Amino acid sequence: MHSIREQVEYLSEFVTDYKNDLFTRLVNERTSYVTMVLEDLYQEHNCSAVLRSCDCFGIQNVHIIEGENSFHDNSEISMGASDWLTIHRHRQKENNTIEAIETLRAQGYRIIATTPHERDTYIDQLDLQAGKMAFFMGTELTGLSDEVLARADEFVKVPMYGFTESYNVSVCAALLMYSVVQRLRQTDIDWHLSEEERERVLFTWYKRSVKASKQILERFNQNQ
Repeated sequence: MHSIREQVEYLSEFVTDYKNDLFTRLVNERTSYVTMVLEDLYQEHNCSAVLRSCDCFGIQNVHIIEGENSFHDNSEISMGASDWLTIHRHRQKENNTIEAIETLRAQGYRIIATTPHERDTYIDQLDLQAGKMAFFMGTELTGLSDEVLARADEFVKVPMYGFTESYNVSVCAALLMYSVVQRLRQTDIDWHLSEEERERVLFTWYKRSVKASKQILERFNQNQ
């Protein structure tokens, strides 16, 4: 079988120059230094809105923890963002939250709980230099689970100045991503995807963009 890079180069011959240029530009704007983790959200419009924001802010990886609620993407809200993101679904373990935390921690992520508590750090004061960040978002009704709160490395909150106790979860996620991504791009941190990550993301993008890509690749890989 040809390498992923060779397969990407081959598939690129089946799309327009405009799309090739677009993919090249956008993959270089993507980051895995930051990831969003959505714990058991029950309102699909909130989950879909977060996906849309992740795409807009260039956050490639999104982790979905399913417990009592299953993940459903409303494409009218997400505008097809899930096609361009790498979505990791945690739904097959006895405790999917703990499995997600252990997976992310093994990948070098700091586990950061987003809560409105007084002891939390404001998001614009978070130390970006301390390493990769996985931001956990809970439901508006119950917030994050005890499992997340007990295992989190840090706690952050978005400033509020009104009577309402919390933002809508999708609004909170967007504000958080805006603050972190804007600040991150002004640092000397290498927040870009690695070469291997870029190739895998491009491979997925091209496969979704080229009609009959599966059959095309099968023929290509047979002719080595």
